[in-house]
Amino acid sequence: MLNDETYEPQGHEQTEKSDESIVYIGNDPVMQSALEVLSILGNKKKITIKSKGNSIPNAVAVANIITEKMLNGNSKVEKINLDTDAAAGIGRMTSTIEIILLKI
Repeated sequence: MLNDETYEPQGHEQTEKSDESIVYIGNDPVMQSALEVLSILGNKKKITIKSKGNSIPNAVAVANIITEKMLNGNSKVEKINLDTDAAAGIGRMTSTIEIILLKI
């Protein structure tokens, strides 16, 4: 692959920063997503969980599972961003969330 980029299916995106990753949470089972996030946190110090619409509760559940159950005392939520995307001309709005987790 070019520039040592890794391609991971199922919504994972490796960013140019060496210690940060982005994971997009959809309607997959919550525990499966939490295990994927946990495996990435094994190699990275910072991970961003992103979700939109009806998948926002799944992203919050994954963040809670990671910080409260799996890495209790070894991770924390650094920042939570809430936003709304409006489709041009349609007037339909979709909520988005971005949760940044740090491994201590």
